[in-house]
Amino acid sequence: MATRNWTRDQLIVAFNLYCRTPFGRIHNRNPEIIELAKAIGRSPSAVSWKLANFSRLDPSVTGRNLSGATHGSSLDQEVWNEFNRDWDRLSFESEKLKAKLFGRSIEAVESNPFPEGKVRPTTVMARVNQGFFRAAIMAAYETSCCITGIKTPELLRASHIVPWSVDTKNRTNPKNGLCLNALHDQAFDCGYITLDDQLRVLVSPQLRHGVNVGLDEMIFKFKGHPIQPPKQFVPDPSFISYHRDKVFRR
Repeated sequence: MATRNWTRDQLIVAFNLYCRTPFGRIHNRNPEIIELAKAIGRSPSAVSWKLANFSRLDPSVTGRNLSGATHGSSLDQEVWNEFNRDWDRLSFESEKLKAKLFGRSIEAVESNPFPEGKVRPTTVMARVNQGFFRAAIMAAYETSCCITGIKTPELLRASHIVPWSVDTKNRTNPKNGLCLNALHDQAFDCGYITLDDQLRVLVSPQLRHGVNVGLDEMIFKFKGHPIQPPKQFVPDPSFISYHRDKVFRR
């Protein structure tokens, strides 16, 4: 029997799953991979191999051994490039395709219900994309704060490096995110902490060491320490530079 080529729509949904799947769970026993395989009429092995093929395009995972990671098609590269040209648009497109594939409405993608009455499409897109971004960041950092190591999901945030309002095309780009606990998320958002080019924690000189025990324990304790890097989608240096130059309080 001739091998069926993957379609663009199938690859977009598969890449959505790649973004949401922790590196160590890309295998044919993963329930989500099995579910997608059934929906598109392929084997779980074929889907896990395709996710592995996407990993070969991710500089963050270069050199690691994933079955199938040395193979791929030109269409894989095209889909990778499409996402990287406009993450916001492609994230939403992938969520719409996934919802259609599994017989769900796009408004029901997120667990939090939308308000009753008419909801503007822009509101739907924003909510859906926020959900995609959080899932991708939690997967990349294995649901662990990259500064403190806290692993309680309810205390973790998917933090944007370049603020949501500044760069619309990279709002859902996992390379524009960090997994931080709620306190460090707020400190990062307000510019009281940032990262240097080696991804070590910098603390704003506007905060004073030795004045507040809480700050000493939660902020200054980690000054100069490198973050725990993600398994996928390492932060883009240009985004880190933007935060340090435009958001960090000097």
